[in-house]
Amino acid sequence: MSSDRSLRRIGLVSGLAMLAILTGCQVRPLYSESAGTGERLAAVSFSQPKSRVDQVIRNHLVFLTSGGAGESVRPAYDVTLTAKSTASSIIDDEDDDNVSTTGVPLPGRVQVEATYTLTRHSDGQVLKSAKREVVSLIDVSGQGFAKLRAVRDAENRAARELAEFIRAEIAIALAREPQPQTVWQK
Repeated sequence: MSSDRSLRRIGLVSGLAMLAILTGCQVRPLYSESAGTGERLAAVSFSQPKSRVDQVIRNHLVFLTSGGAGESVRPAYDVTLTAKSTASSIIDDEDDDNVSTTGVPLPGRVQVEATYTLTRHSDGQVLKSAKREVVSLIDVSGQGFAKLRAVRDAENRAARELAEFIRAEIAIALAREPQPQTVWQK
């Protein structure tokens, strides 16, 4: 009986200790209304694209940050974005057409790499700067158009995934921004 009571006491004490530890956590939702992250995300403007991949990433970021409402009329933050894409075969062979002798498509990969900088519009302070990359796998066909289309589809998939990552990182950076102080006047 005494071992049963001591096990219960140990369980109770460890449960209370875990509860005390968890109450000290500072976890809060990223898009909570009190943090104002959603409003800040809607106030982000993005640089003009220089390539097709830039355009795909930018369009998806505008949609994700504004909730489909379009670009901000009065941006409080600016994002400068540049991206590049490279396509390659996974199998290193001497054939330039990347097709096996049996005519079976060979595996390939498309890598989309983006560099972005988030700055505060009011004072030009850099809040976040990073370089991210996403790889999308493809089957490289011997047909010219099918090969081009596979690369373009893979670029689109990778660009949309990259936009999701960048939006999340921008949201985290904006959540750390201090709340504007309300000034009460009589």
